[in-house]
Amino acid sequence: MTAKALMFMGTGSDVGKSLIVAGLCRALANRGLRVAPFKPQNMSNNAAVTKDGGEIGRAQALQARAARRPAVTAMNPVLLKPEQETGAQLVVRGQRRGSLSARAYFASRAALMPDVLAAFNELAADADFVLVEGAGSASEVNLRANDIANFGFAQAAKVPVVLIGDIHRGGVIASLVGTFHVVAPEDAQLIAATLINRFQGDTSLFDEGKAFIADKTGVPCLGPVPYFPDAGKLPAEDVLALEQETRGHDGPFVVSVLRLPRIANFDDLDPLKSEPGLKLVIVQPGKAIPVESDLVIIPGSKATRADLEALRRNGWDVGLRAHHYAGGRILGICGGYQMLGRSIADPDGIEGEPGTSRGLGLIDVETVLEPVKQLRLERAVHADTGEAVAGYHMHMGVTRGPDRDRPFARVEGEPEGAISTDGRVMGTYLHGLFAADGFRAAFLASLGARDTGGTAYEAGVEAVLDALARHLEAHLDLDALMALAR
Repeated sequence: MTAKALMFMGTGSDVGKSLIVAGLCRALANRGLRVAPFKPQNMSNNAAVTKDGGEIGRAQALQARAARRPAVTAMNPVLLKPEQETGAQLVVRGQRRGSLSARAYFASRAALMPDVLAAFNELAADADFVLVEGAGSASEVNLRANDIANFGFAQAAKVPVVLIGDIHRGGVIASLVGTFHVVAPEDAQLIAATLINRFQGDTSLFDEGKAFIADKTGVPCLGPVPYFPDAGKLPAEDVLALEQETRGHDGPFVVSVLRLPRIANFDDLDPLKSEPGLKLVIVQPGKAIPVESDLVIIPGSKATRADLEALRRNGWDVGLRAHHYAGGRILGICGGYQMLGRSIADPDGIEGEPGTSRGLGLIDVETVLEPVKQLRLERAVHADTGEAVAGYHMHMGVTRGPDRDRPFARVEGEPEGAISTDGRVMGTYLHGLFAADGFRAAFLASLGARDTGGTAYEAGVEAVLDALARHLEAHLDLDALMALAR
């Protein structure tokens, strides 16, 4: 191993670990250093396809981008993708290994530590620094046995830890100091510093708080890092980002997205937030599809048949038919595309009990789920506008039917997706399609949207990453922070 490493854990979930690591990746890359992100275990249905043909958590893909290096499966060797309330799909080094209940996973996860350490060492052999992100809370002592995500990994790899607390939540002093007293003494000894995140106001008002934390823990207290308002412009990994019903601008063209229980790859929607002539509405469970919708999107799903039933329980099937009857447009992406067809068959019980579900019947296609997941980066051409699309496939299933004769796009000349006979219902397996500025502008304009096409989405993400790096440089002593690594 040639790289130095530093691990960032949190006093709880959503304290800003992913953002801090992304910002540090860009800051160190700007200094000419080779830096790689790493998360031993992640749980998310928002994933990205990697250069080496696997999948990892979306946050690690963003961190790789911040580090200016291709995303590879070694950056997130264990990924859990929730399929039901008490179980998840297990992905190891980017490939599906099957589905496990939570109890079965916790009982067997220690066997994954060799995979985790091998991936870490692989990255470390080609980097100056490896920045490691923990999962959830560092103080989940009830889950400490056989842990591979937090202190279990840190102990195995002998990586020092920076413990992050979110002051915006309140109780940050107790959270940080209390963690030292809750975790095992040998784990607490690995914590090299604490860090205060998301501070708002005069940072000097927390000087006494920092001194108290440092005195009680015996390690430096870094920051505070002020709240970074542009964080919402970066792709989110946590589904909590969808709790806000209206996102982005308040333009006259309304795009409504169904908030499925197991929604996946919802960063597909992020570029739409940037369009000034568009209003993006997240239709929450129990809410009706807005009658003013111009386009309704059924997004990806980690459990397509189960989410199709949830869609019906919400009455959205009736709303979709009414929207279509009134002349509205519908787009299904990945699992949403499968739902729009006549049926979804799961003969092998990949997503649950074997069986066949009746689809919405708005596109004349049928889908059969298959064990082998299709994971690949794609370059396509939108059939109607001729605009280029760069996206990816991440799905399990083969879709066939006559409406595929009217493809949504073409990949290397081959048809992709399907469009109904009236042209108003569209389905595609392409994730990430809206990130292409030319396609996004032309597609929305073809549906009647105005004032679109003035936004450079990918350039905007790069600008935010650079701003985040400057933000951390301004409020943290990065030399002192990285001196903690070993």
